[in-house]
Amino acid sequence: MSEQRKKLRLGELLVQQGLITKDQLAIVLAEQRNSNIPLGRLLVRLGFVTETAIRDIMARTVGQESIDLAQVVADSEALSLVPEDFARRNHVLPIAYDPADQVLTIATTEIFNVVALDQLRALLGPHVELKAQLAAEAQLGDYIDQFYGHELSVDGILTEIETGEIDYDSLQAGGDEYTQPMVRLVNAILVDAVKRGASDIHFEPEYAFLRIRYRIDGVLETVRSLHKTYMPGITVRVKVVSEMNIAETRAPQDGRLSLTLNGRPIDFRVSTQPTIYGENIVLRVLDREKSIVNLDRMNLPAATMTKLETMLARPEGILVVTGPTGSGKTTTLYSLLAQVNDETVNIMTLEDPVEYPLTLMRQTSVSEVARMDFANGIRSIMRQDPDIILVGEVRDKETAEMAFRAAMTGHQVFTTLHTNSALGAFPRLLDIGIQPDIMAGNIIGIIAQRLVRVLCIHCKEAYAPSQEERALLGVAADSASFLYRPVGCKQCSNKGYRGRTPIMELLVMDADMDELVARRATAKELRAEAITKGFRSLAEEGIARVVDGSTSLAEVARSVDLTGRLRQ
Repeated sequence: MSEQRKKLRLGELLVQQGLITKDQLAIVLAEQRNSNIPLGRLLVRLGFVTETAIRDIMARTVGQESIDLAQVVADSEALSLVPEDFARRNHVLPIAYDPADQVLTIATTEIFNVVALDQLRALLGPHVELKAQLAAEAQLGDYIDQFYGHELSVDGILTEIETGEIDYDSLQAGGDEYTQPMVRLVNAILVDAVKRGASDIHFEPEYAFLRIRYRIDGVLETVRSLHKTYMPGITVRVKVVSEMNIAETRAPQDGRLSLTLNGRPIDFRVSTQPTIYGENIVLRVLDREKSIVNLDRMNLPAATMTKLETMLARPEGILVVTGPTGSGKTTTLYSLLAQVNDETVNIMTLEDPVEYPLTLMRQTSVSEVARMDFANGIRSIMRQDPDIILVGEVRDKETAEMAFRAAMTGHQVFTTLHTNSALGAFPRLLDIGIQPDIMAGNIIGIIAQRLVRVLCIHCKEAYAPSQEERALLGVAADSASFLYRPVGCKQCSNKGYRGRTPIMELLVMDADMDELVARRATAKELRAEAITKGFRSLAEEGIARVVDGSTSLAEVARSVDLTGRLRQ
């Protein structure tokens, strides 16, 4: 009876939504009596409705997330947790396992099958949490066959390739891609990189081998070295999925691909560069869930949060974020925008390129093809009734002038600048061609930022600092009887660090600072005035993180120049 009610409920929902007619429902139910085919699959087979429509309407009705299995990349670790016969019998497909949080994501057609979910929990043990997503009935069986039917671990795939032959032509063909070990090898590497929190994946050709490196917490590490015979297959596969020209090997190319890894959508920005041994490929991992962080989740000191809120309260002016490549400037800008993003304001952005699509923001990629640079883009945006404008980067005089013009006409402007410190922004803007009297009164504040790795809480070790270290700590040495250093354990993959945190140098502009800028005061005068208003340098902020046990002195010294403290 419950199965019959389920059929009627799905059918009635589709009729109510206008996706099928009552006559079509009657036909399907009549056909159902003569076969054991699930109702959803039958509706698709008869051409009355698409499987995507069925999946989405069911998900909306029960208030659950839906998932398109065609975009999912298999996770061998997740599949190893659930036996194949259990998956087939209970219509569940494990699609992602997060070992850090011990969360197993499953796709299922029966989100309320309590018995099956309880049996799965008993199988996994009390420590593993389940996250269920609704999949299309017509897809689930096919993907159980596909995922369980092939070797999916990197080592297993390499063994399979070594004992067989690779057909490079079939890498470009459609059909069942999972029959191709090279397809599974690239997928397995991407899954592994995302699981380990990599921000970039490097495929680097050498004379006799291919080196694979991940950038994790800002540091590159080699994870695999494969024989050079693997290079053509991996290169072709990456180019095919990134929609690049596979015939072009002598010119750089850019591409993009989107996949569902670890149960969530992840984009990759792909770049190839010809080298003497072949094409070097770098994939930038654009993980929206990890990269866009609310300010209150950044673990910033209370004083820093107060200053940021003061800056955001200013209704017009330019807020500048500075720092080298990879210092988290874009993430901070998005986090600041997220604080002010709601239906009452119009936020427009100019980026090169747009990395994370966000709701309620009008985002534009600056491209040579469209003949639009940052300066022309700002001109165009000014006619779009914006409240807040994000300019990806101020690179030249024209862009800087347009950004300041927008700030002078009552807009909040967020942008980035390449300088080493907050106070270094003034000579940099002067060098670009902005006059001091234009800067004065139009800059809200300047944030100089670095990212430092956080010590693993499971294995960090306390020790008494040496005389040299006490000299670096300065006055903070009086309150620090011991510091912490990395050790390495299973939790942090023996690195001693896990995750990163920003250290920020915040310069909040006011009337006194504006007056000094307008009369071209020296850097020493500007710094003296800023210090009277509570300004702390990157070195001081970094030392504060060392003293509170968040990171090590060696890690701060890697990102911030501490040599000046030895001379004090």
